[in-house]
Amino acid sequence: MHHQLELIFLVLFATILAQPLGKRTGQAPAVLMTAFGCVLALIPAVPEIHIPPDLILPLVLPPLLYASARRTSWRQFSSNWGAITMRAVVLVIVTAGAVAWVFHEIYPNVPIAAAIALGALVAPPDPVAVSALAGKLGLPRRLVAVLEGEGLFNDVTAIVIYTVAIQAVVTGKFSTWHTALDFATSALVAIAVGLLLGWAGSKFMKRLAEATWQVSLGLLLPFAAYGIADARGGSGVLAVLVCAMYLTDATTDFSDSNYRVVGDSFWEITEMLVTGFAFGLIGLELSTVLSTTGPNWARFLWGAAAVVAVVVGLRLVWLLGTTAVFRGLWRRRDADEPYTWRETVVTWWAGMRGVATVALALAIPLTTDTGEPFPGRTEILFTAFAVVLFTLLLQGPTLPAVVRATGVHADTGLERDLERQLWVRVLNAEMACLKQLSATEGLPDEVYLRLREGFERRLAQADPEAADNARTNTDRTLKFTKKMRQLTNEVVEAGRTEALAARREPGIPPDVVDRVMRRLDLRANARLP
Repeated sequence: MHHQLELIFLVLFATILAQPLGKRTGQAPAVLMTAFGCVLALIPAVPEIHIPPDLILPLVLPPLLYASARRTSWRQFSSNWGAITMRAVVLVIVTAGAVAWVFHEIYPNVPIAAAIALGALVAPPDPVAVSALAGKLGLPRRLVAVLEGEGLFNDVTAIVIYTVAIQAVVTGKFSTWHTALDFATSALVAIAVGLLLGWAGSKFMKRLAEATWQVSLGLLLPFAAYGIADARGGSGVLAVLVCAMYLTDATTDFSDSNYRVVGDSFWEITEMLVTGFAFGLIGLELSTVLSTTGPNWARFLWGAAAVVAVVVGLRLVWLLGTTAVFRGLWRRRDADEPYTWRETVVTWWAGMRGVATVALALAIPLTTDTGEPFPGRTEILFTAFAVVLFTLLLQGPTLPAVVRATGVHADTGLERDLERQLWVRVLNAEMACLKQLSATEGLPDEVYLRLREGFERRLAQADPEAADNARTNTDRTLKFTKKMRQLTNEVVEAGRTEALAARREPGIPPDVVDRVMRRLDLRANARLP
């Protein structure tokens, strides 16, 4: 046991070191951790890590999905639901079928249901991989939104197909009607559990006085949503997403600056450590795969290469085809231009597989109900890892080069204008509140002018960094009274309310609002106007 703990500590420590190393090398820490895990797996002295496969997803996915879902909103999802559905549902089904057909042709002795299980577990790009790699390359916001939305929701489709296929192999029974019913039931149960826990969690969180207590409850809710939904035949992944998005929207009505500052820091650290551990675990499980396949693992290379080609090639064909078919529809619906071929290429190459694929592959039963070995388990396990390692260790490191070669990048000027406009709205709301309070409270002219001077300076600059500089240049010798501090907090709260209202409006990305909110919260915590 102590060797396992030492190995876990080593992986977590390497996760921390991977952050600065990733900045210096230009590689995502997730890629570095996968490579690090593979190196450890090939060292005979390093023990195999023993985590039951059926515990990997419940332990790793809930906090990572929750952290990712906190960065989005219902509005952002609804504005991209068409593209997300085509990829998270239809493309997953098509990929699972194509992989199953190719795999069954190469290994005729493997039942088609087992081949479908392989197709289901390699079909969905991993949400953790997408967030860890694609989210930090300066891509256009609509591309990142669709990629993250695809990654967040495609596991729902894949896990349902995988579960039905595994049951068909193990029991020898399959029903199309029951498959469709399972899919519908899984979604409905997950949505119900997610909404219920999100609603109950928000009500309970509102009554907790300390930010640390609220954040702690936020940590427990995704695990509860996943476990309750999964135990009742629902999709744990979808339940976590619904719960997180509901809670994120609900907490904007009552959360204060302490909750947001503590919560943002906590989830940033949690996401970093769990992501690093998850990708390190992918590499470490290579030893499990090699021990399963034995010394003759090279005989599986042809089948693995064929499946990799199908997974990667079909994604490109699908994206090009759907972009062409829906180009007119997207142009009529959106003010922006539809996807260009350059953006389609980047989206294609960003389809990395990761944690979910590994966990589902390792969770394949060893035997069927008749006691016979699960057919094709070794071939499936090897092929699944080949897909994961190809997409992570080839597509991952080369994705920045593809982005540079295609010239795809975010319009930082537009984002900066949106952020500046939001600051103008925030500061205007503060000024209006200050004027009203001055009239109702009868503020002395000296007090009112002193406060107005600080707010007007930031309003003129309409820029967070410049506002910080202006704040540090104010007269620090002035001692504010308790009444002034209370009035200042009310003024700042008016600005926060305006910013939170903007988060629910179309056209303003949630993370732009979150950056403004973080500055406001830091200012409030510093007790400065």
